This record gives sequence, C-alpha cells and structure tokens, in this order.
Amino acid sequence: MEMFAQTKGGSLFAKAQRFGKSFMLPIAVLPAAGILLGIGGALSNPNSIKAYPFLDIGWLQNIFAIMAAAGNVVFANLAILFAIGIAVGLARSDKGTAGLSAALALLVMNSTINALLKITGTLAEDNLAGVGQGMSLGIQTLETGVFGGVAVGIMTYLLHARFNKIELPQFLGFFGGSRFVPIVTSFSAIFLGMLMFVVWPHFQQLIFGMGGLVESTGYIGTLIYGFVLRMLGPFGLHHIFYLPFWTTALGGAEVIQGQLVEGTQRIFFAQLGDPNTSQYYIGISRFMSGRFITMMFGLLGACLAMYHTAKPEKKKLVGGLLLSAGLTSFLTGITEPIEFSFLFVAPMLYVLHAFFDGCAFMLAHILQITVGQTFSGGCIDLILFGILQGNDKTNWMYIPMVGIPWFFLYYFSFKYLILKFDFKTLGREDDDETVESAEASVVGDKDAKRTDLIIKGLGGQANIVELDCCATRLRVTVKDGSLVSERMLKESGCRGVLQSGTGVQVIYGPQVTVIKNELEEVLSF
Repeated sequence: MEMFAQTKGGSLFAKAQRFGKSFMLPIAVLPAAGILLGIGGALSNPNSIKAYPFLDIGWLQNIFAIMAAAGNVVFANLAILFAIGIAVGLARSDKGTAGLSAALALLVMNSTINALLKITGTLAEDNLAGVGQGMSLGIQTLETGVFGGVAVGIMTYLLHARFNKIELPQFLGFFGGSRFVPIVTSFSAIFLGMLMFVVWPHFQQLIFGMGGLVESTGYIGTLIYGFVLRMLGPFGLHHIFYLPFWTTALGGAEVIQGQLVEGTQRIFFAQLGDPNTSQYYIGISRFMSGRFITMMFGLLGACLAMYHTAKPEKKKLVGGLLLSAGLTSFLTGITEPIEFSFLFVAPMLYVLHAFFDGCAFMLAHILQITVGQTFSGGCIDLILFGILQGNDKTNWMYIPMVGIPWFFLYYFSFKYLILKFDFKTLGREDDDETVESAEASVVGDKDAKRTDLIIKGLGGQANIVELDCCATRLRVTVKDGSLVSERMLKESGCRGVLQSGTGVQVIYGPQVTVIKNELEEVLSF
C-alpha cells in the first residue's frame, strides 16, 4: 500500500498527515450532530421531564424529538460517513467519484456479508447484538462499524488512485476513466465482504481483548492514554489515536435498548436518550472527561504564567493574544492557539503539559467523571453534556473542583520553568517577530499579501501538491521540502511550522479555513 510506504524525504509523515486529515471530514459533522442529539435526547428523556416539569409541553417535546432524531441518524451511520470521508480526503483529484464509489462499496460489502450469513444459516432473527450483528443502511450485517467504513475508504482510495485514468479498448471506452472506478470498487467490495465475513469475528474478539487490556491497566493506562494523545497533537495525528476508542469496540461495548453500541462516544449518545440510564458509561471518564480539566482550567493557568513573565512593554499586546486564545480553549476546547505559542520555543513545557493532561485523564477516571463531548472539552460541551444531565449521572461538579487547583498547577510550574530557563515565550522574545506574527494570526489579515507570502513560503505554486486543513492548521504536501521557508510563513501570521520531508503543517488558529479557501482560489484546487 503505497499510502503508508516510507520513501525518501520523510514522506511517511506526509502520508500519515494525509490519512489523519481525511478523518476531519466526518469528524466535522459530529459536533453539530452531537449538539442536536444532546439537547434533543436529554430534554426529551422522561427523567429530564420529571426533574424539570416545565419541559412537559407537547410542541416543545416534538421539537426535541426531531432534534434527537436528526442527531441520532448521524451517529447511527458513522460507517458510511467515514468510508466517504476517507476516500474523498485521500483522493488527489476527482473526489466526487471517490465518494460515490465508497458509498457503493459499503453497500455491496454489507450485502455480501448479509448473503453469506443467510447461506451459512447464521443470520440472527433476534438479539442481533448478542451475536455481533446489526443494521447498516437497512442491511442486516456484521457490526463492523467505523472499522468497516475505514477499510472501505482505504480500499476505494487505492483503487481510485490506480484506475481513475485507465483507458479501455475503444468499444468499452465509455466505461473508462472515472466511470471505471465505481465498477471495479463494487466488484472488489464483494471480496472485501467475503474477507470480512471470515476475519471480522476473530478481529472483533481481538478488539475486545485489547479493550480488556486497556481496562486491566487501570488508572495508569488512562494516564498513558492522555499523555500519548496530547503528544500526538502537534503532528496532527491525534485523531487516528483517539477515534478507535470513541467509535469502536476498543472503547467498550454496551447493549442499550436492545442494540449493541460500540465506542465510548457512541455509547454516551445512545445513553442520552435512554430513560433507563442512571449513570453514564465509565469509559467516558477514561477517554473523554479529562479534557475539560486541561482545556477549561489548566491551559488558562499557562496563559496567565506567560502573561506575567512577558516583558512589561509587551504585556498589553501579549495580554490580548492570550486572552483570545484562552477564551477559545475555555469555550470550545480548541487548544492549538495556546499550545503552539510555547511548543517550538519551549518543548519542555509541552512535554510537561502532556504529562499534566495525562494526569487529568487519570483523575477523571478515579473520580468517575462521565461528561461526554462532541469534539472537544470546552464549556459548551460541559453545559450540554454535564450540567444539563445532572451531577448524579455525570459527577460534573468534580471538574471545577479539580480544575481550579489545576489552573494553579499550570500557572506556578510554567512560570517557574519560563523564568528558570529563560524560555522565549510570547512577550519574552529578543525582537517583535513572534508577537507580530501572532497578532496577525488573531486579527486575521485577509489581504492578498498573506496569500502570496504563504504560497512563496511553501516554495511556490508549482511546489504545492495537496492543500487541506483541520481545525487550526494547514496540511500541505509539497514536491520539494527544501523549498519551504519557515521565515516567510511566519511573516504571513502563522504561529508555528511543523515539517517532515514533504509534509508541512502551518498553524494559524481557528480561522484557518478562511485562509485555505483564499489559497484555493489562487491555486485553483
């Protein structure tokens, strides 16, 4: 599989970041769906109505029911979202064909599995969850979930890259090029379905075994999970790490209202609408809840430490920048604007931050804090999935109780290390380059000069092979990594540049989608 092959120039990183960013398309849908399901499912729950009688209004409950249904359909069909998202995200061109082919392939794969279940007499008539079966797009099949979608997406990408420009004999010419891709993908999906039918039950047992291993490591395993998750963040590969825990049996499995639900996040949202739920799934405390402690409290302490250690003449400017970044982290859980302000100038601080984050996950596990989330651990998710659900179900009150000491832990440790080692964090630089770059990033200069600087900084238009973005950074693949100018990119207002061979990530903050669109207009991507 050439996508994962390491070649000269560190292209393994470029391939890995392409694979990681392909997850962003389906992930981008989850926050909106989670909010709909969170509000609708929670406020239409009989227990919520009993606790808050003013919600017992017919038309209001109808609205909540519609919201819950709209959000639930997304989480019930994650497989096809990931199949299409990965195929589209990885395809270099002709992305529409890749997406259509992936959808067809998933249907064919599940239909093949369904036929084999019937042939072998193993198609369950009831208790589907008990034998690892479920419904996917109206087809009773093995519960392959997101893993099935990922397998289809990768297969589609490989076939699309191989055949989207194929030339057939003249009498078959109509079926050449893009039209050949869904044909060959559909046929290949039959064999993938046959392979899944044989392999998946064993693979599922392996996944449950791995989940048991994670469970057996207890609090230390949770700390390691949080630490590794945070350490992967600068490389943009954290999505690859946490998604299996959130969306597959690796994060646990529960039977809820007669349906087998796999993955921490999927279990949480299924429990939102279940009137029999008295305490949310404990896996949430291991793989999610620790984020709130770090994102809403810890990193704010780091911001205050950087402000207090800045040079007096720069505090006014630095204060505005850190306030903006701190509010972003507190409200939405997007932490890159803060993290990249010290990652490159003081890597020691980032490693300490990752360790503290791991400890926050461990404390959430110890205290059984079960506040779920859609995308990240900000105040919005805390209100929806913690406070509104009640402390009895979530233990959300422990978050500020731990978070306030966590604020001071970050503040005093960051302040001590910054002063002791004279780290050049915001406002402590020998010149104004970093502060000016950060200011440009926050203000969001949209003129043509920025776009021109970025293109030149990436080695020119001819050097740019692929361009995409995630929540806060441009993800670029270039032909020649030596042509990339970090100095020029920083002049464009970025907060940091991460490069390995032909893979480049340029961190701008939450407004990066606007920058990407501006670049695409010029580059005609």
